[in-house]
Amino acid sequence: MATDTTTVAPPGLPSKADRVGRRPALRRDGRFAGIFLAPSLGGLALFTLFPTAMALAISLFDWPVFGERKFLGIDNYTQLLNDPVFRRVVLNTALFVVLYVPLNLVVSLGLAVWVGPKIKGRQAFRVLFFIPVMTPMVANVMVWRLLFQPGGLLDSGLESWFGINAPNFLGSSAWAMPAVVAMSIWQGFGYNFLVFSAALDQVPQSQLESAQIDGAGPLQRFRYVTWPMITPSIFFATTMTLITSFQVFVQPFILTQGGPGVATQTIVMYVYNQGWQFLTMGLASAAGWVLFVIIMAVTAIQFVGQRKWVQYDV
Repeated sequence: MATDTTTVAPPGLPSKADRVGRRPALRRDGRFAGIFLAPSLGGLALFTLFPTAMALAISLFDWPVFGERKFLGIDNYTQLLNDPVFRRVVLNTALFVVLYVPLNLVVSLGLAVWVGPKIKGRQAFRVLFFIPVMTPMVANVMVWRLLFQPGGLLDSGLESWFGINAPNFLGSSAWAMPAVVAMSIWQGFGYNFLVFSAALDQVPQSQLESAQIDGAGPLQRFRYVTWPMITPSIFFATTMTLITSFQVFVQPFILTQGGPGVATQTIVMYVYNQGWQFLTMGLASAAGWVLFVIIMAVTAIQFVGQRKWVQYDV
């Protein structure tokens, strides 16, 4: 008597015949997915991966724009580490990040909490606060330069109202970086404001009302109800703001030209100067890769640390 050896799949799971039958469809879907992804992948390879690899290769050479190119190995990186100007530039960038990121997050989150569902005209406030983000950076910087310069609006206002003169914000090594930070916060807080505003709209009002009935005050409701629910958005905003702040260029380039001296020169400005003023592409590429490593390290620390404070299952 013949015995049926056909394997019966457990309930809820596809049988072997079903899985074999699906393979042609999966291969066909994979081919179509590859066709649709090809333009994006080609653009990524051509405009991102290839320039990144070329920058790494150039950083190992003495690579003038014109003239003979010579392989140096890691000499460019050694020169950067021994360059007091580059060390000061790294410190300037770190100072900008330390000042800008917390202030940006505090201002944007505070305004997002203020422009809550009970505020009249909250849509108008959202548009108003986002306008600086949409305005061209160069135009914003030029307006702030007129504001900060001696005899400008700020100096004239302090003199007429209080009888005092404002410090030379753009010409003082003590005030130049705070001026760049202030301008940058005004320019960029609107993006995080919208991120936080959208996150706050997702907090269930029923939970806030329940906490209020239980006697929780506004700060307690924010600390124990709102904050845990918006930590993913805070993590996203913090990470993106850190990455962009390390790449700051336009604000100090136009406001102070990196001065006075090198008081506001950043790493990206250093890369620009080495590459397009001194035409030392090898050194510029090495500085760019140093910046890349710094950003990657900070981002990795962010992703490791977020396990302790970001709550995705609230």
